Amino acid sequence: MDNLDSAKEILKAIEMPERQQNDISAYTLLALAHIRQNNDWSQSTNEWIRIHDIIRFINVNYDVQYAENTRETIRKNVIHQFRDAAIVEDNGKSTNSPHYRYRLTEEFLNLIQDYNSPQWDNSLNEFLSQHESLVSIYSSKKELLKKPVLINGEEFNFSPGKHNELQKHIIEEFASRFAQGSECLYVGDTAKKDLLINNEKLEELGFVISTHDKMPDVILYCEGKNWIYFIEAVTSTGPMDYKRIIEINKLTENVGAGKIFITAFLDFRTFKRFAADLAWDSEVWIADNPNHLIHFNGDRFLGPR
Repeated sequence: MDNLDSAKEILKAIEMPERQQNDISAYTLLALAHIRQNNDWSQSTNEWIRIHDIIRFINVNYDVQYAENTRETIRKNVIHQFRDAAIVEDNGKSTNSPHYRYRLTEEFLNLIQDYNSPQWDNSLNEFLSQHESLVSIYSSKKELLKKPVLINGEEFNFSPGKHNELQKHIIEEFASRFAQGSECLYVGDTAKKDLLINNEKLEELGFVISTHDKMPDVILYCEGKNWIYFIEAVTSTGPMDYKRIIEINKLTENVGAGKIFITAFLDFRTFKRFAADLAWDSEVWIADNPNHLIHFNGDRFLGPR
């Protein structure tokens, strides 16, 4: 059995879905393990590697030509599923950083080093007992209960996921502390882009709504102060940087209310990944520490500039 077939056999053994038992997944696994044509699986390593390096490794060592534009295919159809199955981990850098890397987890490295050895069956059973298979994860996701959230006194349901978890915190925790008396005019959902949108009020305030893709994740409006809170819920991309603020200002150039720009994070670790990208004169709220704001300069604390 050649390395490509053995890589597929390993992926099948850990119960990866059939879509992740194909050639591109198997070649990606070989690259992550740094297994060349004449190497044995016992020689596997887990050095940090970029997707660009994965493509180059496959091209050089297996004479299979994947173009650079297949990076997103590998990231979305292979790496993401490998991460869910405890095969790989990332180094915690921003996904836009040139230093963003992946590597095999120690548990998975230990497993594949035992492939074709007398220890293989025991190692496989141990791995499977400690890590729920991706097939099981996918099937159970359909049964997950949605997260209920109270918006403007009415109950809505968010789809499961970190992004929606953060939006729930924004509406229930941030608004009650820092936007008291406000009304939610817009919030999306990962499954339904415009879960709530008050077009009448937005148009009354001067919004020109052409595409929801440009809308911030959450928009709150405090009529007593005539303040609008534009809030981005950041779990992986999209903080309030200068480019984003320019986009929102263009979308709301006819809006006379005071504008406040806020980036929300689930935890301090995620905030640190994006700290250098955040625009001055904006605010940061971290759900793990809901009673505090991080103020990025400006002539006053929370309020329009």
